[in-house]
Amino acid sequence: MLGILARTMAKDLWYKVKPCGRLVRPVAPTRIPGRYLSHQEGLPKLPVPSLQQTCERYLATLEPIVDEEELSHTKELLAEFQKAGGVGERLQKGLERRARKTENWLSDWWLTTAYLDYRMPVVVHSSPGVVLPRLEFSDRQGQMRFAAKLIAGVLDFKTMIDNETLPVEYLGGKQLCMNQYYQVLSSCRVPGLKRDSVVNHAHRSRPPTHITVVHNFQFFVLDVYNSDGTPLTVDQLYMQLEKVWSSSLQTNKEPIGILTSNQRNSWGKAYNNLIKDKTNKDSVQAIQKSIFTVCLDAPMPCVSDELYHSRAAVQMLHGGGSRWNSGNRWFDKTLQFIIGEDGSCGLMYEHAPAEGPPIVSLIDHVVEYTKKSEMVRTPMVPLPMPQKLRFNITPEIKKDIEKAKQNMNIMVHDLDVKVIVFSHFGKNVPKTHKMSPDAFIQMGLQLAYYRMYQRCCATYESASLRMFKLGRTDTIRSCSIDSANFVKAMDDPAKQKIEKVTLLEKAVKAHRAYTDMAIHGQAIDRHLLGLKLQAIEDLTSMPEIFMDTSYAVANHYNLSTSQVPAKTDCVMCFGPVAPDGYGVCYNPMAEHINFAVSAFNSCNETNAAHMAQRLEEALLDMRMLLESTPKAKL
Repeated sequence: MLGILARTMAKDLWYKVKPCGRLVRPVAPTRIPGRYLSHQEGLPKLPVPSLQQTCERYLATLEPIVDEEELSHTKELLAEFQKAGGVGERLQKGLERRARKTENWLSDWWLTTAYLDYRMPVVVHSSPGVVLPRLEFSDRQGQMRFAAKLIAGVLDFKTMIDNETLPVEYLGGKQLCMNQYYQVLSSCRVPGLKRDSVVNHAHRSRPPTHITVVHNFQFFVLDVYNSDGTPLTVDQLYMQLEKVWSSSLQTNKEPIGILTSNQRNSWGKAYNNLIKDKTNKDSVQAIQKSIFTVCLDAPMPCVSDELYHSRAAVQMLHGGGSRWNSGNRWFDKTLQFIIGEDGSCGLMYEHAPAEGPPIVSLIDHVVEYTKKSEMVRTPMVPLPMPQKLRFNITPEIKKDIEKAKQNMNIMVHDLDVKVIVFSHFGKNVPKTHKMSPDAFIQMGLQLAYYRMYQRCCATYESASLRMFKLGRTDTIRSCSIDSANFVKAMDDPAKQKIEKVTLLEKAVKAHRAYTDMAIHGQAIDRHLLGLKLQAIEDLTSMPEIFMDTSYAVANHYNLSTSQVPAKTDCVMCFGPVAPDGYGVCYNPMAEHINFAVSAFNSCNETNAAHMAQRLEEALLDMRMLLESTPKAKL
């Protein structure tokens, strides 16, 4: 179950976060020391929901996905669990004690359980990719020029973080925790034999002043600040990138970065072997300490315009395999911006330090920045040659690289991704009918899945807990009794249209209510996980509710989904969290919706293109239902 949680978290973004003011604006030159800390101190602590409330809501979520016999058995187990003076009450008190003693009773447990203890590769199984709008250039000069602007844009955003002038974000009128913004730059995951760790160099007395650039599988350290502390201009960055490019023309180098794509225990073992050599250790540390990484990719195989976004999605997720750009990465790095010679552009990020909000805010800022003309005069100072990182490849390391290549190519062949631009409508249509766009899209997903499989399934949608100090996420369970009633009625000829509309409205309202409950810290999933981890910490026997078939079914997410609203016309993508499941990410724009659907080819029952098509049909049918029913026109 914990593995599923980790893979699910590759989607954890946010629900309609509103920044206070525009992020893209002239950065205040003055520091506001202590602003971040004082803001954080004012945030409330994550609550522990009541045991009775969680048990009742857990039963309600099981109703549409387990059979009556199993549900009856789970009711008995929950009654036993909640008895006065029983195991549930004891674990609840333990959790409440933990909540009093810590800043956030969940955050450390979550980081360890969902990410650092998770041993599957971060590629496909945890790290999301983001596809940005296709760029017009088709040569290396265009690639370098855009990369230089992008780097300057990220450094501009970094200035707001460093100066503590980043606008505080709000959700439903409440201030949000801004901690994750301080975790994404100059940080990196480090593999371990049984558990990974995350290092963050941003808060050191001498924070890093360099980025890493990788081209043709070769890594370079590029200092991005002048000696007076000012960032390099776009022209200076361009000249430095040209030096990197001309120093890495050979394509026969060992793709050392592909080691980071391996299963975590295997990579942990190879890592320890790799860093025995001092040169290798220094090179690895230079990558880990860098502010972020820029991957200058070779062109990918040409495809039609229709398939371009799907091809770009896999490039951002895994690089296309060992023959293409999978060795042109350091997958443990929190932020990797990917710019292809063919105009493909995007990024991927390692998920342990943060969810999507800081990433997407940064993207929106950088995309706007790249559109501006450069106004800064370039100082006429000679810049040092970017430093090429050296690796001594022993026969054992070479063997590890070959194994990592094989495993990567298996993952590449297994992942099926379909990106579609749903051009018929966007947020405008649900809003016309006074419905939450997110809830409307989620009901479309429920209908699409039901039409394909004639059953309902456990569905994950992430909800932000950033109203609370150090808050991460909880689960919106989109499959409910109300959504089940709607999807079963939708294609039933015996049902009147007016009844179907009523059921849709009820399902949308139920989803909206669950979302509100989740963002206020009253959902069930993290509470149940906390009770389970409390039992492990107390060294007591595992309560039967966690050994129950219903619990396994509830945590087998055939649909793992996330809404990623961005100003930029981009789409995020990620792998499924179950072998027979789908990963669905979407960016609802005003008049269209970007969808990325993923599945595994190794499962005969799933097909990303079929799901994308069914989703499109479901949304169109739901609009037609609303527009052709008298009640909807009132």
